[in-house]
Amino acid sequence: AALGAGVRPGATVAVVGDGAVGLCAVLAARRLGAERIIALGRHPVRTDIARRFGATDVVAERGDAAVEAVRELTRGQGAHAVVEAVGTEQSMRTAVGVTRDGGAVGFVGVPHGSGTGLDLSVMFDGNIALRGGVAPVRTYIPELLPDVLDGTIDPSPVFDLTVGLDGVPDGYRAMDERTALKVMVTP
Repeated sequence: AALGAGVRPGATVAVVGDGAVGLCAVLAARRLGAERIIALGRHPVRTDIARRFGATDVVAERGDAAVEAVRELTRGQGAHAVVEAVGTEQSMRTAVGVTRDGGAVGFVGVPHGSGTGLDLSVMFDGNIALRGGVAPVRTYIPELLPDVLDGTIDPSPVFDLTVGLDGVPDGYRAMDERTALKVMVTP
C-alpha cells in the first residue's frame, strides 16, 4: 500500500488505521524516506507503537474531523501519499479526503461494507490516484527479510500475544475481540 500510494523521500504520508497493517505501513513509510508521517488512530497503545515506528503526528479523530485535522497539520494541502489500512467506506472516504491534489491512496485488502464510498468526481477533480489489491508479499521478501533479520527494521511490536498451536482459536478470538493486535503462533 505504501508503494502504491507513492511514498517517497521527503513526502508527507497519512496512514488511516492503527491495526497491524496500518502500523506496518508507518514502518514502511519511514523506510521509504517519508519526512512526515501522520498516523490516524484512536488506541493509545497502538499509536504509541506508530510513534515508535516513525509517526511524527497522531490524529485520533474520525471522519470529517480527521480530514480537518490532517488538513490543518498540512497547512490545508493534505498528504502526498495516503495508506488506507482499515477497509471500511468511512476510512476510504477519509483517505481520499486527506490526500492532496495530485496525490495517491494505496490500499491492500478488499474494502467491506455496502460499497467503496468513493466519490469519483472528488478524485477526478483532485487528480487523486487509487492503487491497491492483494499485497504481492513474495515480491518484497528478498529486500525486506534481510532488513528484518539484521534488525534494520523491527516489526515485532505488532505481535502482542503469543500462543502455541493449541491456542490458535484463542488467538483469533483475541484479535476479533480487539484484546490483541496481532498473534504470533509458535510450535
